[in-house]
Amino acid sequence: MHFMVFTETFDADVICRFLDRLAGHFDHKVHLVVDGHSAHRSRQVRAWLADHPDRIELHFLPPYSPELNPDELVNADLKRSLPMHSRARDQVQLATETRTFFHRRQRQPHIVRGYFGGPHVRYTIE
Repeated sequence: MHFMVFTETFDADVICRFLDRLAGHFDHKVHLVVDGHSAHRSRQVRAWLADHPDRIELHFLPPYSPELNPDELVNADLKRSLPMHSRARDQVQLATETRTFFHRRQRQPHIVRGYFGGPHVRYTIE
């Protein structure tokens, strides 16, 4: 599981930073499933992909299909896992708790594999 926690608005700059980081972790091409967010389809991201055709390829989900997006299962897990008794009081604390959650999940590959086991998202591993 690879992730990036950020506090600014999600835009093309953020996704390009993530793509740079992701590409640096692998010595083979990465196939990344994304939703239709405008940042994913931006001119800047298309230019980044054109400059790195052997590093990352984006595969777009159909519009209005959250049930096909494994990220939705990750998001639900994150929301369930954040401390109920002491909610984050500010953005810094929320970012810290989010990073802690994802670092924990990186050490729990059996849970990460479970995100892809549902009938609607199994296509990602077949």
